Amino acid sequence: MAAVGALNSPAGGVATDFRKPSATGRQMQKERVVLAPWWFLLPALAFYCVSVIGPSVVGVFSAFTNWDGFSRQSHFVGLKNFFHILSDPSAAAAFRQTLILAVAVTVLQNVVGLLLALGVNSGVRSHRPLRVILFAPAVVAPVMVAYLWKYILAPDGALDSILALVAPASWQLNWLGSTDLALWCVVAVIVWQMSGLSMVIFLAGLEGISKEVLEAADLDGAGAFRKFFSVTLPMLRPAVMVTTTLTLIGGLKQFDTVWAMTSGGPADSTQTLSTVIFQNAFSFGYFSYSIAIAVVLTVLASPISWLQYRLAHRERDE
Repeated sequence: MAAVGALNSPAGGVATDFRKPSATGRQMQKERVVLAPWWFLLPALAFYCVSVIGPSVVGVFSAFTNWDGFSRQSHFVGLKNFFHILSDPSAAAAFRQTLILAVAVTVLQNVVGLLLALGVNSGVRSHRPLRVILFAPAVVAPVMVAYLWKYILAPDGALDSILALVAPASWQLNWLGSTDLALWCVVAVIVWQMSGLSMVIFLAGLEGISKEVLEAADLDGAGAFRKFFSVTLPMLRPAVMVTTTLTLIGGLKQFDTVWAMTSGGPADSTQTLSTVIFQNAFSFGYFSYSIAIAVVLTVLASPISWLQYRLAHRERDE
């Protein structure tokens, strides 16, 4: 006790308060608090680097070689695979059809999803069962939905059988065998399945709109259309941004529905970049060329993701 008193007394020559941490101690404690989340993130980050980042880097490097996907030897060929994309008619057609499919699905799915959301949110008695029924196709595997509609749209399928009973014979078409109709049939199936997902996103946005704002618009004498375009739609901007980004990126990398329904046919009229990648890698053995197309597809989708990120941050700041 005397020694401690001597340390804390002026006579002892040292005045130290052990109850308060020093500036260095506070700084070290603050650094430990800042670094703590990174220690929890480290295992997931390491797994992500090993399972995603590493293979992606190796894959991008393979796009500059002539690797066939099986042999251990490969040679660096520079930009040869990328230049081949420019001269490949199947790649050019797939690029055009991918853009058509992505834009068509984005527009139609969002319009249909918004209309469904407005209908379900209008206060009808059966709005809860309707939500479940309309959202149900979105949780079914796309391959299952594609095969179902493939049989419905077959020349002797359910659709032509119904049309034979109620419509002229000219209405019975080879829906998936026509180069003019096949792509739009695929678009219709994707929209049919995924509109429920857009509906749920729009419903979340509609439920976030204050009723006082809508009542104020009614008091100002705004009609249904004026209230929708001047009040409801502007306040749905975050939901529109999210569902537009999801549908556009999903349309650009669409594969399973197209492959299950048409396998890229007839006459390559439904080929997309994803189906061309699959065929070149696993059917033709041009593995490095398929990776080059995948890199191009990634370059197409990345700006959309970046734009969505920027818009989301701007929306949050506002």
